[in-house]
Amino acid sequence: MLATTIAFLVMLNPFALFVFLEPIRRSMERANFNKLLVRASMNSAIIFIIFYLAGDIILTKIFQINFEAFRIFGGIVIFSFAYLYIIKNRKTLIHVKKNINDLAIDVSVPFMVGAGTISLSILLAEATPGAAIGITLIIGILAANYLLILGLGNIRSLFKNKTEYFDKYMDVTMRINIFLIGAIGVNMIITGITNL
Repeated sequence: MLATTIAFLVMLNPFALFVFLEPIRRSMERANFNKLLVRASMNSAIIFIIFYLAGDIILTKIFQINFEAFRIFGGIVIFSFAYLYIIKNRKTLIHVKKNINDLAIDVSVPFMVGAGTISLSILLAEATPGAAIGITLIIGILAANYLLILGLGNIRSLFKNKTEYFDKYMDVTMRINIFLIGAIGVNMIITGITNL
């Protein structure tokens, strides 16, 4: 349960989210940015809880997809993202929109909700002894992600005229985090193939 919870938080990647959202954060009032993060977190929580409670049924009964196939595909997507970021230096940007609800959906999917985090939601259901514990963990993970992003924004504002140093440090931290995400993706592929 602890390993899945940690992997979930790593997969959400608050450092990467902070970097992706920084241009939006600077262009919005703090209250609106906080509202955006809360709505994106709520959207993500609903999706994760649905897959936590019924993900196995949705995949195997409704769509008749073997969970291991979903896990392998999720691993490939995660590995591809890590590969493109590290090797190709391709950074995904979110375009600013007037409507906070639309922007919150863009932040939720695919930056917070993806094949990897959905897979981990289903795996969390297997690792937790009860639904109440699992749902509490999902909400706690998203709350920690939210607080980390806000905390990083507050720390960046302390640097004032030396924000470029903070940005470079964040870029290094994000690259290290991407290595972990790539390793999680490879591990998902290996585990899926082994289980099949």
